[in-house]
Amino acid sequence: GSLVVNYPFDDDEQGIAIYSKSPDDAMFQQLALSYSKENTKMYQGSPCKDMYPTEYFPHGITNGAQWYNVPGGMQDWNYLHTNCFEVTIELGCVKYPKAEELPKYWEQNRRSLLQFMKQV
Repeated sequence: GSLVVNYPFDDDEQGIAIYSKSPDDAMFQQLALSYSKENTKMYQGSPCKDMYPTEYFPHGITNGAQWYNVPGGMQDWNYLHTNCFEVTIELGCVKYPKAEELPKYWEQNRRSLLQFMKQV
């Protein structure tokens, strides 16, 4: 897990971790920022320091392929084949949080979700 909004492309021609700009890169960045700006910990960019000390996401967003390369991912497939604008929202450093922690996740992401929906 992590705390970041990831946007296309998740893959690049060379198969390495490098920025892979889509034709709608500016729109994807806007969508990702609309979410991350409302989540203070995410927006700060280094949410999982204890687990991933070198991980840094400026303003809580990242181009998927720049973070790590995912060939054949659903996010890219949907964008290329159905014109669906999809982002991946990583909600926390712990992949499987305990049930009693879920209300905290809701509070941290409620405003982000509402702002994201307003982008429609």
